[in-house]
Amino acid sequence: MHLENEGNKTITVNGEIIAPGTNKLVRINISRLPTGTLIDIPVHVFNGKKAGPTILLQAGLHGDEINGVETLRRMLAENDFAIIKGAVIVVPILNIFGFIHFSRDVPDGKDVNRSFPGTKTGSLASRIAYYYTNELLPQIDFGIDLHTGGGQRHNYPQVRYSQEDEYSKELAQVFDAPLYFASRLIRGSFRKVAFNMGKPIVVYEAGESMRFDEFAIATAIVGIKNILTHFDMLTELKKPKSKTSVHLEKTRWLRAPRAGMFIPKVTNGSKVSKGRLLGMITDTVAEKSKKISAPMDGYVFCINHQAVVNQGDALFHIGK
Repeated sequence: MHLENEGNKTITVNGEIIAPGTNKLVRINISRLPTGTLIDIPVHVFNGKKAGPTILLQAGLHGDEINGVETLRRMLAENDFAIIKGAVIVVPILNIFGFIHFSRDVPDGKDVNRSFPGTKTGSLASRIAYYYTNELLPQIDFGIDLHTGGGQRHNYPQVRYSQEDEYSKELAQVFDAPLYFASRLIRGSFRKVAFNMGKPIVVYEAGESMRFDEFAIATAIVGIKNILTHFDMLTELKKPKSKTSVHLEKTRWLRAPRAGMFIPKVTNGSKVSKGRLLGMITDTVAEKSKKISAPMDGYVFCINHQAVVNQGDALFHIGK
């Protein structure tokens, strides 16, 4: 992969200058709680001396998705961003309001990841999106957005790229998560706006909301280091090993054919063959049950852990 870069440059965040060869933590004032407590977004900037790409690493776009937050916290604590070239902008928690309220959204119920490009005088979610779109996105070459599954949905480690963006596919390959596949661009999303600005973004999905998952966190750390090493931004790491990531060309949700208690019969991340029993739905008096089988050969990469489901609920995400 070859991304154009004009050379080593000065990074400016919220009016603060981070010169080549320096690091700085900048806090962006967003708003206040009803109590008057100031809420800000921490932005860590690591600017290398030599020319190279500028990478955005972010987590907590949805406040309840904490695996990415812990991933970046650990990397910061271990000084994993001692880069020699290019720049890394690290935002461990973008949606501070959602994080402190254990919520996907901000207090007014809006999803920041459906509020891009945002407006300066709009809702809280829109204001956060506006700042990102106008201050950070113009300065980066590409980004890695860390997410988890939603409530009760557990994602096996995977990277999603934009079908329309060949660079993002290459980044997904370099990241080398167990699985990767194309995902459509959603209106109002961070990735959609970045795509419109010519900034490739890959989304790492692993684990589920409000739960730490050690495998998900460890895989994310290795993947990020694979990217940094690929662009020669680190000195101590060896080049990534030969790629082991599996590319999924077709994905499909399997939904509950009836309401009842849901009992998975397969481990997330499993390779399955067509007809394999994945799970079953049963009533509470053991009179009726419905088996759910794999409709094709492939991999299970998301399982709903909700014990009681309604007809039509998404249960398994499978890809081939």
